[in-house]
Amino acid sequence: MSGPQCCANPPTLSPGSGSGHVEQLGGLKAYVVGSQDSKLAILLVSDVYGYEAPNLRKLADKVAAAGYYVVVPDYFKGDPYAPENAERPIGVWIKDHGADKGFEETKPIIQALKSKGISKIGAAGFCWGAKVVVELAKCELIQAAVLLHPSFVTVDDIKGVKVPIAVLGAEIDQMSPPALLKQFEEVLAAKSEVDGFVKIFPKVSHGWTMRYKVEDET
Repeated sequence: MSGPQCCANPPTLSPGSGSGHVEQLGGLKAYVVGSQDSKLAILLVSDVYGYEAPNLRKLADKVAAAGYYVVVPDYFKGDPYAPENAERPIGVWIKDHGADKGFEETKPIIQALKSKGISKIGAAGFCWGAKVVVELAKCELIQAAVLLHPSFVTVDDIKGVKVPIAVLGAEIDQMSPPALLKQFEEVLAAKSEVDGFVKIFPKVSHGWTMRYKVEDET
């Protein structure tokens, strides 16, 4: 089950952060940024703190600046994990917000993107979101996948992946320790039909792409 590391250094959520806007897409609210004319979309699937995390939106803006139409859905429908709520620890909260639910809720979003004229969709999942993305990659609902310090992703999940995938892990990670990531790498190396890339970033902890301290240059 999720350990304390999974939830360390929570962000200060900010509904107004980022240069994009929030709209309804495929039945969920989503932070959207980037050119409406782009035929390439990137779906960013958040960690347990949801789509109002400023660092996540900052990353979405950066990806949009590279020419993509970027969508960050509110999978938790206004109910992100709140560490200060002692009555609802992560183990209880996650029962209401399983990755399987996130996977199902992504299907209408993908349909909505296609109806906008998007021809290819990539997805990146952070912690909780990585499990959603790996499920999409197993069903070929997306064309490329990135898992960032994943939670709950298994060797069998990686065996089932059918699209190009990158796994970006942390050296200090109880959820996906380096030993597990090495197994992922071995599985992908044996799958000649799928392009795979695994990298373990040194001296960083689980959550490093989203929950870094801005003042910490390292």
